[in-house]
Amino acid sequence: MKKIREMQAVGDLIPGAPFEEPERQLLFMDKCRELIEEKAKAAGRPLTAAVINFGCQMNARDAEKLRGILKQIGYEIIEEETADFVLYNTCTVRDNANQKVYGRLGYQKTFKKQNPEMIVALCGCMMQEPEVIEKIKKSYRFVDIIFGTHNVYRLAELLYAHLTSKSMIIDVWKDTDSSVETLPVDRKYTFKSGVNIMYGCNNFCSYCIVPYVRGRERSRTPEEILSECRKLADEGIVEVMLLGQNVNSYGKNLENPISFAQLLREVEKIDGIKRIRFMTSHPKDLSDELIQVMKESKKICRHLHLPLQSGSSRILKIMNRRYDKEKYLALAEKIKREIPDIALTTDIIVGFPGETEEDFEETLDVVRKVRYSSAFTFIYSKRTGTPAAAMEDQIPEEVSKERFGRLLALVQEIAAEECVHLTGQVQQVLVETTSNHEGMVSGRLSNNMVVHFPGAEDQIGNFVNVRLDEAKGFYYIGTQVES
Repeated sequence: MKKIREMQAVGDLIPGAPFEEPERQLLFMDKCRELIEEKAKAAGRPLTAAVINFGCQMNARDAEKLRGILKQIGYEIIEEETADFVLYNTCTVRDNANQKVYGRLGYQKTFKKQNPEMIVALCGCMMQEPEVIEKIKKSYRFVDIIFGTHNVYRLAELLYAHLTSKSMIIDVWKDTDSSVETLPVDRKYTFKSGVNIMYGCNNFCSYCIVPYVRGRERSRTPEEILSECRKLADEGIVEVMLLGQNVNSYGKNLENPISFAQLLREVEKIDGIKRIRFMTSHPKDLSDELIQVMKESKKICRHLHLPLQSGSSRILKIMNRRYDKEKYLALAEKIKREIPDIALTTDIIVGFPGETEEDFEETLDVVRKVRYSSAFTFIYSKRTGTPAAAMEDQIPEEVSKERFGRLLALVQEIAAEECVHLTGQVQQVLVETTSNHEGMVSGRLSNNMVVHFPGAEDQIGNFVNVRLDEAKGFYYIGTQVES
């Protein structure tokens, strides 16, 4: 039976290995590369690795780091889950996200029997839950490496521990005040990138597990962030997305506090960066200073994701959102007044415990008044470990589904009407990919709307002017025009 080795912050795998980062991980990458080259030679082919990502933009950014480390070690990166090394970067925001991972592990058991040398690893938010670790140790003993959200950068060290011991390696930290952002990265795009500016969350919304699995808020210093952004610009990145669970709280815990708005001003000064995006922005502490910076900026995109969750002040209080319907509407009105061309998007939960028809109508009322360009809508599902899961008056599934249908229809109707407003205008598009339709490419406007238009693959990563000929509800069909 496979041994289990539970590691902590620093091990003694290599005598004399440096404690400082990133030097320590660079050493382990070199050592892993030697072992992987030996395995590849024995197999008579390159070894492959796949990082299967679930969840939010911050997880997507972590996945780029994980792929970068594996590539540096010597793996060929592929997408198939039959790779020699399969790593699931998990999300746990909803219970069905956990069930998806358990389902994937069921398949992996078969693959591992076919390829005993295969390595299966798990990381991310789901791994921060002790009951999950116990279930994996009991029911999925073929898993080789388990680590959490705080030590993504230690992948090479953990892989080395497994390769040299053949044990199940578990390395999950409850919390940390450190981060390492200077290791190799394998970005999905060559022209845009996410940049973590902070980690964790202090808000404790009653339905949300994030503060428990990602820990308390901790901000990177502005010097680190700006250095990373300058390096990205030097590498040809033209768009950055600043990432945090609540970017409006950025800088409060630094030795020399700085506001998020002040950070944005500094990022804007970087030559080469043409567009700046960010998410997510919590309504409770979105400042007038931030609105003013966005209004004056030539680079900050005309898009703001402002999660509502519910339009009922009563439900918002139970959710612990720390704003009410009136404050949210006043904020949205102020943002639209100061930045008329901005697109507002949102998150909405339907069927939260205790939600009445009157509460739901309040949500519909906010949607009608704010007129979102799009919305991510969810039916509430119990998330074990959160206060809401233990609340009485859980809403029957059929009621939630019926309300969800009405909300979705309204969101789509309004989004289509909002989309029409730009028809006929010429807008700048950052081309991102080839379209599903032959001879077409796709890109995004500053307001985050997608545009499809006739073009060529060599335009990807470039800004082009496009006339928006036809509005299709959530996207446009356009024609490129001369600058």
